Amino acid sequence: MSGHSKWANIKHKKAAKDSKKGKVFTRIAKEITISARDGGGDVDSNPRLRLAVQNGRAVNMPFENIKRAILKGTGELPGTSYEEITYEGFAPCGVSVIVETVTDNRNRTFAELRTAVSKLGGNLGEPGSVSWNFDRKGVITIKSNNKNEDELLEIVLESGAEDLEFDDEESRVICAYEDLNICYKYFEDKKFDITESKFEYLPKTLVEIDNLNDARRVMKFMDNIEDFEDSQNVFGNFDIPDSIMEQLENEN
Repeated sequence: MSGHSKWANIKHKKAAKDSKKGKVFTRIAKEITISARDGGGDVDSNPRLRLAVQNGRAVNMPFENIKRAILKGTGELPGTSYEEITYEGFAPCGVSVIVETVTDNRNRTFAELRTAVSKLGGNLGEPGSVSWNFDRKGVITIKSNNKNEDELLEIVLESGAEDLEFDDEESRVICAYEDLNICYKYFEDKKFDITESKFEYLPKTLVEIDNLNDARRVMKFMDNIEDFEDSQNVFGNFDIPDSIMEQLENEN
């Protein structure tokens, strides 16, 4: 698994802990509200809303929170007017990053994000400056169900997905953007425990980070931008060897 994928799994484990503090609930609520606003409040006819609601249930988000977020999106309850903005730029060591944000104040978000990125040794770029090096894909995180990599890969290919990032505990299924709901239903029907499903920017080429100090800088950048108030998702094209990732995890 690439360093990018390991970081994605670390983020997912971190999200499970953060959900107790409400941070993940807030992000999912924003996604539910936007999905309902743009495509209506019916989960059966709105695929994006269906995925958002499924992610809410995966982290045990209360039903009342989900319902309230939907009603805010459809205008049946008063709520904040959100805007989705994607930023591109660079982390330390030449790592390309894409930051998806949801905000109620475009100018504030840009100013605060630019300052945060600069303080962490990076810089924001123009639209298109790094996105050419990423593919937009659907990603489903599932419990591996005590299956080995070969067994799980066979199931993944049967589902119509494209690739597998295997881990003994949780694995990531990669599929075409337009096939996410189809693949989700396949694993749901197969009784897999689905812990997350979303669209991600996956890098075409990776920057090798083989120095511990550089790895610290990159991970500090990614973690801090991930924790930025208006961030929904953060993607990077770095690859950190297992030995260095283990040292970083032990430091934490």
